[in-house]
Amino acid sequence: MKKYYFTITSLLVLVICLASCSKEETKTQNNTASRPIVPILDRTVTDVDGNIYKIVTIGNKKWTKTNLNVSHYRNGDPIPQVTDPTQWGNLTTGAWCYYNNDSANGPIYGKLYNWYAINDPRGLAPIGYHVQSEEEWTSLITFLGGISIAGGKLKAMALWNSPNTGATNSSSFTGLPGGCRNTNGEFSYIGSYGFWWCSNEYDTTYAPYYFISCINIDVNGGGSVKSPGFSVRCIKD
Repeated sequence: MKKYYFTITSLLVLVICLASCSKEETKTQNNTASRPIVPILDRTVTDVDGNIYKIVTIGNKKWTKTNLNVSHYRNGDPIPQVTDPTQWGNLTTGAWCYYNNDSANGPIYGKLYNWYAINDPRGLAPIGYHVQSEEEWTSLITFLGGISIAGGKLKAMALWNSPNTGATNSSSFTGLPGGCRNTNGEFSYIGSYGFWWCSNEYDTTYAPYYFISCINIDVNGGGSVKSPGFSVRCIKD
């Protein structure tokens, strides 16, 4: 897939309908015909903290049905929780936070992680799972019919701001609008956008991510600097 780079300022990297200073955004280049979706909920997986995640099978891949909410790496080492905005923006190592630093958001939306937490060799995902790559996101979007309609099939029916255009959750992915934390440590877009990191990187500065919004049924992707806080999903090895 062609690489696209974004920078994220105090208002985040978006050029959809709000002010931003992204370098470039793109949609995944594999729009395919719609096909029936037959999700299968078959079991659960537990992370090192004891959080239990339902698993949904979409196509031939098994995904966690909710966002990651773990605060330790696989080996038990703690992932630092960083609440201070200046400290967050200067990080080059793994960290997490709750949206608005409010722990009440954790059970609903999971935690927000910078990309450095995903890349840490101690492992972020539960044993037997990994944070999905850009290629695996692309495969998911293709299976759901392509970029122009997959967002509606990924979005949950609740918690999104109006109009939550075309939301059906027919995939059972149950994507939620967890918002993000930008490079200045500010929080944005809860209720309107959901952002998810990919595990791979473009170079030492940029890594890919995907997002969906309340205003359309698209899935959009791009590249970001690695310091923002985005949600994380996991996929079975």
